[in-house]
Amino acid sequence: MTSSRTYDAIVIGGGHNGLVNGAYLAKSGLRTLILERRHLVGGAAITEQLMPGFHFTTFSYAISLLRPDIIHELDLVRHGYFPLLMPTTFAPMDNGDHLLLGQDRHENIHEIGRHSLHDADAYDQYSHDIAQVVQAMKPLFDQIPPDLFSDDPDELLRLAGLGAHLKALPKRVLHNCVRLLTGSAADFLDDYFESDVLKGLLSSSSIIGTKVGPRSQGSGLVLLFHNMGEQDGSFGSWGFHKGGNGGFTQVLARAAQAFGAEIVLDAAVDHVITSNGRATGVALADGTELSASVVVSALDPRRTFMELVDPRELPTDLVDGITRFRFQGTSSKVNFALDGLPTFPGLDGSQFRGFTNIAPSMDYLERAFDEAKYGWYSSKPYLDCCIQSTIDPDMAPAGKHVMSCFTHYTPYRLNGSDWDTERDHLGDTVQRRLEELFPGFSQLVLRREVVTPLDIERVVGLSEGNIFAGELMGPQMFFFRPAPGWNQYRTPIDGYYQCCSGTHPGGCVTGGPGRLAARQILGDRDGTLHT
Repeated sequence: MTSSRTYDAIVIGGGHNGLVNGAYLAKSGLRTLILERRHLVGGAAITEQLMPGFHFTTFSYAISLLRPDIIHELDLVRHGYFPLLMPTTFAPMDNGDHLLLGQDRHENIHEIGRHSLHDADAYDQYSHDIAQVVQAMKPLFDQIPPDLFSDDPDELLRLAGLGAHLKALPKRVLHNCVRLLTGSAADFLDDYFESDVLKGLLSSSSIIGTKVGPRSQGSGLVLLFHNMGEQDGSFGSWGFHKGGNGGFTQVLARAAQAFGAEIVLDAAVDHVITSNGRATGVALADGTELSASVVVSALDPRRTFMELVDPRELPTDLVDGITRFRFQGTSSKVNFALDGLPTFPGLDGSQFRGFTNIAPSMDYLERAFDEAKYGWYSSKPYLDCCIQSTIDPDMAPAGKHVMSCFTHYTPYRLNGSDWDTERDHLGDTVQRRLEELFPGFSQLVLRREVVTPLDIERVVGLSEGNIFAGELMGPQMFFFRPAPGWNQYRTPIDGYYQCCSGTHPGGCVTGGPGRLAARQILGDRDGTLHT
């Protein structure tokens, strides 16, 4: 435990947003302490060994939405930042065919043309239209949102600026923005494409981490959100960090420490200490009390407002907003240690150097969603798989592999059973689906790990196992994340702030909440407006 008892700032939680926030605060000159409940930093972005020599990204498994400014401002490359491009997306089909997309536009169009010449002709227009919407939304993604409910002149000016930004957009771009932010992914994709496999692949990005199907209102927002990511300026591209996402959060920890932040592990916080409406420090589970004029929670909104502080200290409307904030986790992970690469007819194995996307049609995804709507996990699940050892050989022994399978839909609350009972059955369901597509897969399995929404909640602390610390739904974004009037990282308790993925811009490994919360904190301290 730390020998000091007094700091300028204490950050609760050493997940990626807590580390980013602590690094920025320390860089500004604040004496900063980051407290992590577990024996390692990273939150859901960790790498562990399932068996000797086999390294797994237990929960979060890829990088794309990390805000580029963080890389430069925190000098992450100097501390070992090393993203590896996931160069392909492979979509196997039950009839033995496939769709394989890569980095070459002409090859992609030719490959799409095997399934539909119409879709090959439409692909450039779709890519152009999505890119325009992404560029239109990017400034909003990377700024502290205006407070819609404030009468402060500065906030009114910022609202006017937001209106001016939207008004300046071309009509088609603005209309596409509205369609994606409010409508379904299926409606949008149907305007461009006809082939089942292409629409299944593209629409799978509209359901990640959220209890919607591709035909649900709101799935367009999730599709847009996942297109906001980039690798080296290429929007929509995804990468895998050397050593997994745990390798990335170790980079963040080194950066924070280089700026002077102190990190303490195995330090569970029991509650935030307050006096006369102001945060004055934290009390640890072992009874230790630490003082600071700034306390930042990197835990999800439910834990930030309903557990770390007494809800009776908070306004009724905020408590009501957090009570109604939707989590309803629907995602699981099944991780495999493999004796070799799976095989697929007609391909040489290089297709596994990227994502393997098992979503052969939008109908397939909708049927998977149907089961989740009624409280059960999908019998034919959506799987987003990565064999990370194909691009980072250090993840597994020579000739062996590790495979990560993000699994949808697996609702947190099961109808008539529980996840302790169903954990192995879920693993069997996923393995059986992989066997159907890759005959002989089961003979390659050396060990299997099943991580359910309940496990995510128990281990990482994310309420209901929601990987985004709250669903990505219109009523829970921008002006309203996590609650109306509390979307600027402050809380009603002076000196107490929030920086988790349950704040703007939202989930995935973005670092955006940590960075923007630090800007707000520093602006409050020096009396300037940080946007």
